[in-house]
Order: sequence, then structure tokens, then C-alpha cells
Amino acid sequence: MSLNLVSPAFANGERIPQRYARLGENLLPPLRWNGAPADVQSYALMIEDPDAPSGTFRHCGIFNIPSGWDGLPESTDTASRDGLRFVENDFGNIRYDGPQPPRGHGVHHYYFRLAALDVASLPVTGSAGVEGMWREARKHFLAQASLVGTFEAQ
Repeated sequence: MSLNLVSPAFANGERIPQRYARLGENLLPPLRWNGAPADVQSYALMIEDPDAPSGTFRHCGIFNIPSGWDGLPESTDTASRDGLRFVENDFGNIRYDGPQPPRGHGVHHYYFRLAALDVASLPVTGSAGVEGMWREARKHFLAQASLVGTFEAQ
């Protein structure tokens, strides 16, 4: 079985509901996964928008997600719990920030990328940024899964 990532809030390739957008309630959508390798020690999650006008824009980075977890609930906050950590996103916040594409820029695609890792924790700080955290996580990949949601400013 391979690692699989889904959200009860939207199907793969479908529109992300407004409540999860930055100008909505700005809540992290609930995520669920299964099919992790038996030797997984932790997970890392990155959310990015490659359609941003200035290049790929990273909305969220979470690492040290415990190996026993099979998802993240809606609105997971930034408080450290069970080792879970956030890194600074491209808005400059150490939390999730939802879709906020420019008006008239068309449909943007938001890639939710989950990695199963062979280490229990990554040696990064919150200020490392999403790209820095993901670069470190890539050294420890056991498996990876993706979920894509879309959003267009109204």
C-alpha cells in the first residue's frame, strides 16, 4: 500500500471551500492519511501554490507530526503539542495561511504534500521557512503523498 492523503473538506482537484481561505475563516482543512510505511518515525506537511505571480508561494509547513497520527483536525493551531511544530510561511507567519490569490489571476492550485520520514524530529527552527524545512525533510523521505485543491478569488 502507498501513502495516501485526503481531506473530508474537498476532493482531489476540487475547489477548497471559502472557510479555509485567508479571507474566509483561514482554517487549516482537516487532513487524513493512510498507507504509511511500517517504519515511519514522523511526518512533515507542506502546502504551496505554484501559480502565484512571483513564483511558488508556500502557505504552511508543519513537521515533527507524530508517527501514530493518521491526520490533522480542522484548524490545527500553532501551539506545540506532542512535538508538532510549524515553520514560517511566505506571509511571514508561523502558522497556516489559506489561499489568497490576486483577483483576476485565475484558478490557483494548492498542493498539500505529506512526507513519511525515517526520523522522529527534524533539526530545524520555526524561522527556517517552509522551503528550508522541506529541504531537510527530503533527506529522510520514506514515502510521499499529494492532494491538490483549487481556489480563485471572487
